[in-house]
Amino acid sequence: MTRFHVCWSHGKESGPWGAKITALADVAREMGLEADSLDYRGMLDPEARAARLEAHCRSITAPIILAGSSLGGYVAATAAGRVAARGLFLLAPALHLPGIASRDDVPPAPFITIVHGWRDDVIPPEHSFDYARRFRAELHLIDGDHRLKENIEELKRYFSVFLQRVVESG
Repeated sequence: MTRFHVCWSHGKESGPWGAKITALADVAREMGLEADSLDYRGMLDPEARAARLEAHCRSITAPIILAGSSLGGYVAATAAGRVAARGLFLLAPALHLPGIASRDDVPPAPFITIVHGWRDDVIPPEHSFDYARRFRAELHLIDGDHRLKENIEELKRYFSVFLQRVVESG
């Protein structure tokens, strides 16, 4: 089996190893995958974050899966086509916010899954719906807010299924 490498990107006001990312990275490791999370604290510019992620991915020899939450979702989506990511897993991604360039021109990864909370008052779920429709991505709208902290078990199930699909594809 090919050993994949999952790279997480955190949101604007969080850190690289919050409860959500830690729980989901553990899911990847339990499946025999590598998992890391970049530290963007102090970096406000989304494009600089994407450049850091791309540079990090260049040092990885295994097939790459990108994952991100909120602004980290934007960062992962921005880098996905540039690093030939095999999969893209997004949580309440900041894809169409004012002042952030739309990345609809970047080719998506072969496998894309988005999870967004219906009660998100930071990023409208409609943004994820539009992105999912454009790229025929799998979309899960769940009873959660922007942080999805109350949904970690549900997120783990979605992430596990997503990873299994990517890994089985080779």
